Amino acid sequence: MAVTSIEIKERGPYAEGMTFGNTGAYEQLDGTVHFAVDSSNPANGLITDLGLAPKNPTGLVEFSADFRILKPVDQQKGSHKLFFDVVNRGNVLALGRINSSSEGMEPGNGFLMRRGYTLAWCGWQHDVPQKPELLRVNVPNATGVEGRIAVTFQPNGPVTTQMLSDRDHMPYSASSLDQPNAELTVRDHDTGPITVIPRSDWTFGRLEQGNIVTDSNRICMASGFEAGKIYQCLYTTDVAPVVGLGFAAVRDFVSHLRYSTSQDNPCAGDIQHTLAFGSSQSGRFLRQMLYLAMNQDEDERMVFDGIIANIAGGRRGEFNQRFGQPSSTIESSTASVFPFADIEQTDPETGKTDGLLSRLTAMGKLPKLFLTNTSSEYWGGHASLTHIDSSGVKDITPSDNVRIYHFSGTQHQAGVLPLGHVQATGNKGLHPFNWVDWRPLMRAAVSHLDNWVTNGITPPASKHARLDDGTAVTYESLHSVFKDNPKIKFPSYFRHLSRLDFGPDDGVTEILPPVTGKAYPALVSKLDSDGNELAGIRLPDVAVPLATVMGWNLRHPDTGGPGQTHRIMGSTVPFPFTQQEREDTGDPRPSVEERYSSREDFLQRVETSAQELVSQGYMLEEDIQTVAQQAGNRYDLLESQVKQVQPAGD
Repeated sequence: MAVTSIEIKERGPYAEGMTFGNTGAYEQLDGTVHFAVDSSNPANGLITDLGLAPKNPTGLVEFSADFRILKPVDQQKGSHKLFFDVVNRGNVLALGRINSSSEGMEPGNGFLMRRGYTLAWCGWQHDVPQKPELLRVNVPNATGVEGRIAVTFQPNGPVTTQMLSDRDHMPYSASSLDQPNAELTVRDHDTGPITVIPRSDWTFGRLEQGNIVTDSNRICMASGFEAGKIYQCLYTTDVAPVVGLGFAAVRDFVSHLRYSTSQDNPCAGDIQHTLAFGSSQSGRFLRQMLYLAMNQDEDERMVFDGIIANIAGGRRGEFNQRFGQPSSTIESSTASVFPFADIEQTDPETGKTDGLLSRLTAMGKLPKLFLTNTSSEYWGGHASLTHIDSSGVKDITPSDNVRIYHFSGTQHQAGVLPLGHVQATGNKGLHPFNWVDWRPLMRAAVSHLDNWVTNGITPPASKHARLDDGTAVTYESLHSVFKDNPKIKFPSYFRHLSRLDFGPDDGVTEILPPVTGKAYPALVSKLDSDGNELAGIRLPDVAVPLATVMGWNLRHPDTGGPGQTHRIMGSTVPFPFTQQEREDTGDPRPSVEERYSSREDFLQRVETSAQELVSQGYMLEEDIQTVAQQAGNRYDLLESQVKQVQPAGD
């Protein structure tokens, strides 16, 4: 097997010995897993530059990764199922996005533990910062490789220095500091005209106390980068990690835990089924893993029985390309190339025929697959491509093993109170961020996927906007819904994917910037008169609303880029609470007090809506109380704000 050893460095009680239902207590194991893979094995044949990596005396390529496992202390009380959470930029996600924990390794509501899963994580991304809480993979560099790379950034404020990476990840160093052919361009928005900044106006370096210090990992422009503008630096690097080994790390680690009987396997003899969860970047990782047919190991055994690719939309990532930037989210990257849907189709513009699952279908080793998205991925211009053909004229029927769910009226990250405007990354929204918490729908998805994999119980039907019923519409058609509302400004620019040509080799970008062709269709859900979405799975926040909740937000004027949508965050624009407030503000939407006779009336309608979702199978009975409590908190928040502005004596 490709795993040569598992080195456990720390082992101890999880969550101070807390017990979880019938499963009991858990223990946490942290350490390093070591690998050696054969570049000539067909299972590794699609890993870019693997043949150029250094080999050990036996001809194998060695690498290692950080790992973490949570397992029941008494494995007989567990479910004998592995739940693998693909880390996002080195971070654990499932505990927050399924268990509703507030951060990190906190157990939250204990959902996954109460169901007896063994949870596992493994580093797969080579460039995450060297921080003790982050899980990363350590891969070799391909030898003798040099080439061009494009790094794109959009500052939220005026700065003079920019690292050649995303979010302080490890950059690809410039191979030399002069590089007269290096190029820096700027545009006002994603599809705006490109201006080349003179080479004399910028340098590889950083500004310190008014002086430029040379630095192969940064670029500097003394006149400053402007907030909201989109910059792209094209330069030459000779740093070429074998990025695609991240897929081998996940594949072989999980395969080892599932199948190996070796003494170093802490799960030996226990795992009968395996599920995978990936959210955002991690969901795109799983889509790419499926596309590369790496859901089978070197011995052709199935790795994951079921997969949830959450909030990934129709995109993949720079996870298997030379000079790949796994954290990049820009639209004009190899993350945005055809195909998008699980079934095979032909792009009418390029003539290319392909499907996300084409290779795996040919091998007959298809996992059960859930594609779950929020409204942000639809407004990002790509989620609809998973179920609408690339010409935009007809709906696609997915494979029998695939379900596609749209969480209506939601944003990329699950909404919480209090409402905020600013992300940790510094991105700022014009409106408060979306408050809808989609995690109850995710817990139901996990339950259904498990039952589908282990018991053959068919999950609820796919639910999303469609062309045949008129609920899938263009961005532009929705302007009229908001034109009379003084509280909501409609975007000036919309996100979409275009046909991109990087050259003939999927793993090597020979054309930079790429040749850009015709745009793909970008469709979103039709709206009601309040501006709330009609299609998809409508939580009570959408079906029994207190606000217009949207998958898009505008960049705040403080961060530049006027009229541009925020890349991943949505909006909450509360209804006026009273009729008087509605009349005073000119808001065309009926007020809260005009919609509901009382708080009790509102909550009764919320419970009825939640019960309907449970009966349809899209939510679990145990989450009705959670949803009702959240609705009550939002009602109380809006009511308290009205009381705060009322004059004394009223």
